Amino acid sequence: MRDVAIVGVGMTRFGKYPDKGIKELVAECVDAALADAELEKDQIEAAYMGSAATGLMTGQEMIRAQVTLSAMGIEAIPMYNVENACASSSTAFHTAWTAVGAGLYDVALVVGFEKLFDYDKKKSFTALGAAVDVEMVKQFLEEYEKQNKTKEKILSKGAGEKKSIFMDMYAYYTKGYMQRFGLTQEHFAKIAVKSHKNGANNPYAQYQEEVTLEQVLQSGDVSYPLTRMMCSPIGDGSAAAIICSKEVASRFKNQPVWVAGSVIGSGKLTAAQEDTLTKRLGPRAFDMAGVTPKDLDFIEVHDATSPSEIITMIELGICPGEEAGAWIDSGVMEVDGDMPVNTSGGLASKGHPIGATGLGQIHEVVKQLRGEAGKRQVKNPKIGMTHNGGGILGVDAAAMALHIFRN
Repeated sequence: MRDVAIVGVGMTRFGKYPDKGIKELVAECVDAALADAELEKDQIEAAYMGSAATGLMTGQEMIRAQVTLSAMGIEAIPMYNVENACASSSTAFHTAWTAVGAGLYDVALVVGFEKLFDYDKKKSFTALGAAVDVEMVKQFLEEYEKQNKTKEKILSKGAGEKKSIFMDMYAYYTKGYMQRFGLTQEHFAKIAVKSHKNGANNPYAQYQEEVTLEQVLQSGDVSYPLTRMMCSPIGDGSAAAIICSKEVASRFKNQPVWVAGSVIGSGKLTAAQEDTLTKRLGPRAFDMAGVTPKDLDFIEVHDATSPSEIITMIELGICPGEEAGAWIDSGVMEVDGDMPVNTSGGLASKGHPIGATGLGQIHEVVKQLRGEAGKRQVKNPKIGMTHNGGGILGVDAAAMALHIFRN
């Protein structure tokens, strides 16, 4: 494999754009990435497009890359359409990295986008709920409840109609960590406060206002211990990156950000909560990059809910479980802490237009490693990581991509 660098990034502000179509969203982030790299459209040799729920939300299936990119004059080149739940664009990035690293192309464009907002929220929740085994999910969970002799139903009434079924799944999983490590609802609220503080300093974030602990706790119950402000919002958005081989990286003026490791994994149909995709995939990513969890300077994790942030840190081996509460209370994961997490505001504040999320994380890492993150800038970062999962298989994530970058 050849060394591969990111030489340009672009992103829309995540948010609700009922009057914008997918072509507009894609054009905005791609134009920004081209300008950032000082690259012309005809210099792109291949394009990789990640999007998940576009067919269900807009009706556009199968040729999303060709439809959106041809509208802005990018045509004829090989285009790859990638769908992998919330990990769609990070999977597209991995696929592009593999091709450039193998010598198939020298310069490639990677794009992630999603139109997820609709005034009919049930439509959005139905689309999100398709990222499960729709034939087996209820049967599996019923069997799981019997095996674990729990009287509590994992899925509450209204799941899939008034809220995403994922919220009930996240809540159930979170309760196990509360029991094991003494974490409380207030701990998760503190994470949400941090996320919104970081989002307030991110011009690309859907929510750009700081909130108080009391506001988070009183923002409305979703599925205990989750409140509304602990959950990622529905929204639209897009993000793009331009990658190239080491051999041509010197042509670009931007400081290259190098891909040190990139791994993809899939879940298991298992009821074993102690055996998760994050736990299995983390060591592979660190081994590929030749680093340890302690070598990271910051990380963007898939916090579809605020508890997921600290759970991921534990499962990646970055935060010892028994120290999780102290990490939250003492500010270890703040921008100026020893291990900054989700400096972008994370999914909870930056937003979660699912097909764009992975590249949105990568956009943040590039900005941090270049020293261009403004008020949320980490001090002298050298190594950053992204963690992006999607879908549910059993009680495990269905798909996941981990990336490690260095400057």
